[in-house]
Amino acid sequence: MTGAIAVAGPKVSPWLTFGARRLGRFVVSLWVLVSMAFLMIQLIPGDPVRSALGLTAPIELVNARRAALGLDHPLWQQYLDYFGGLFRGDFGTSMLTGQPVGDVIADRLPATLQLALPAFVVVIGLAIPLGLTFAVLTRGGRRRGAELGFTSTTVLFAAIPEFLVAVALVAFFAVQLGWFPVAGHDGAGSLVLPIIALALGPTSTLSRIVRVETLSVLGNDFVRTARAKRLPARLVYLRHALPNALTATLTLGGLMLTSLVAGTVLVENVFAWPGLGSTISQSILQKDYPLVQGIVLVYGIGVLLVNLIVDLLLAVLDPRSTIREN
Repeated sequence: MTGAIAVAGPKVSPWLTFGARRLGRFVVSLWVLVSMAFLMIQLIPGDPVRSALGLTAPIELVNARRAALGLDHPLWQQYLDYFGGLFRGDFGTSMLTGQPVGDVIADRLPATLQLALPAFVVVIGLAIPLGLTFAVLTRGGRRRGAELGFTSTTVLFAAIPEFLVAVALVAFFAVQLGWFPVAGHDGAGSLVLPIIALALGPTSTLSRIVRVETLSVLGNDFVRTARAKRLPARLVYLRHALPNALTATLTLGGLMLTSLVAGTVLVENVFAWPGLGSTISQSILQKDYPLVQGIVLVYGIGVLLVNLIVDLLLAVLDPRSTIREN
């Protein structure tokens, strides 16, 4: 009686499999994003060039601009040209000014990041300590007044749109008190009010998430074991409870970073900030579709990159990760 002998192949690292799967998902998502950005101009009713230049523009100018943008080519060729241009770093050309879209983005993106990144640091730096502190203070149903005040305040601030917060800040701190500039990009003082307007709502939302997650962790056996060992309270909370409560916080924090960049659209308009947010608003009003297309693409790529980084960080930090289970 003979039996088949199974030959085991080389064992593939689960981390390598995970990384390849996440990278593949990123590439597919990026292809869908670029395809949708390409179709943005194609789906506009009528002639987008005529719409941008106006009804009184000479036909020679319209035809020349269509040729410069490659809109007189077959659709499949436009699609391939668009992809090829992106690989070369070419985001297209503005319909109105003829300036390369990539140059406009490179000029305005730093101003947007100058608001979004500090606002993100403020959100993380305030939300995690606030959530942890109120979780410790209110665990087990204690201090109902503090819990009610924290929940009510954070819900209220999270519900107010960024542009209303921005208008209120300008009216009080800039117009009445004169502590900060009303608008414009002029020194460190001009950063304060826009950053507060961007960070207030996300800080409120994230601190509530941190509190709920921390309360859940504080009821686990490993926390009770740490207390039974008579460890100092700060070690119980910071070394045992907080790291296990940060999984949902990290996920939501990554999403908030991308939402902060998107939230700059309204805030930049309130403060006349020279970033991508105010630029895309002007481009939409002026019907400069290639510029809108390029900025939307940059925002989308930013969202995909942040999601990819968050996935990888969760895999490293979360002890319940499916990678480790495999």
